[in-house]
Amino acid sequence: MSDEPAGPGQAPGAGDEPAGAGRASGAGDEPAGAGRASGAGDEPVASIVIPTRNRPRYLEMTLATVAPQARVAGAELLVVDDGDCAESAAVARSHGARVVATAPPGGANAARNAGAREARSDLIVLIDDDVRAPVQWLPALLAGVRSVPDHDVFGGPIRAVLEGGGPRSCGRERAPITTLDLGCADRDADLVWSANMAIRRRALRAVGPFDESIAVRGDEEDWERRYVAAGGRIRYVAAAGLEHYRTASDARLRCLARAAFTQGRAARRYDVRKRMAPSLPAELRVLAGCVWHIFRRRCAQGVVLTAHAAGRLREALAGGVRAGARREASGGRGAGAGAGRGAGAGRGADR
Repeated sequence: MSDEPAGPGQAPGAGDEPAGAGRASGAGDEPAGAGRASGAGDEPVASIVIPTRNRPRYLEMTLATVAPQARVAGAELLVVDDGDCAESAAVARSHGARVVATAPPGGANAARNAGAREARSDLIVLIDDDVRAPVQWLPALLAGVRSVPDHDVFGGPIRAVLEGGGPRSCGRERAPITTLDLGCADRDADLVWSANMAIRRRALRAVGPFDESIAVRGDEEDWERRYVAAGGRIRYVAAAGLEHYRTASDARLRCLARAAFTQGRAARRYDVRKRMAPSLPAELRVLAGCVWHIFRRRCAQGVVLTAHAAGRLREALAGGVRAGARREASGGRGAGAGAGRGAGAGRGADR
């Protein structure tokens, strides 16, 4: 499940999935990472968890490249179906994957938590349902994990592949879908992305589950920042790269721009949550710069940048309206409680 809304037929994306407290059907009350599902046989070398929502064609592509590597390495495959899609479940089983259903659907983080609960290995590998794995991806990732036993979180490169090339670009901006490139050598990193990420179970036990109230943007970042704040270290494994894929229909400018608008709104919400949101004038300046970029560089991909900036501005305006409504409601309750009781009114306004 990508964090990006674009998909056949997300980000993020199956990415417009709502946040929620989804859980695997039949799963216990243990938090993600606190234990593991029982199962016969030896413990797998890794549990590869793939959240998905109603994207069977992408899932088929992903499993076709991941399942053979899992069989050779002795890893288990878990597909977390966050959309109750019979076709996705059938695709997963055809590749030997175990299917975990969330009930009700709860979004990407709920699906990751459900997969972690059901995983039988101490190493949980998270990937999206729209990636392709080169033949050495899993061996390289496992070797990278073994090489640094004092690290508990790992990630690798994510390269964008847009079928048909995608919108015309002037070459000055990043690809319009999630990517990661920290160089050709292994190194410590501030963040990696859940499209290509591995976590030792002890880190989940120490930090707790992914926050299911965060959707589309900031979902894995929030967990990683908690992990680092607790003294954890993240390792970038340069040889363990994946391809983040978009079909020709999903690589059209209209689809990418629509996804970018949704992501922009979510990114603004996450910035507000972190108390790092830019001012409204700053958001306006970014939007104006993106519009200028389209015409100055004759860059079609600037439309995607503009959509993202417009989403941020739309959320900033909506947030201002919501804040004003809360202040008005709090003021009304304070007045009704009785004049002169400033402390009571103040507590009401602070809630």
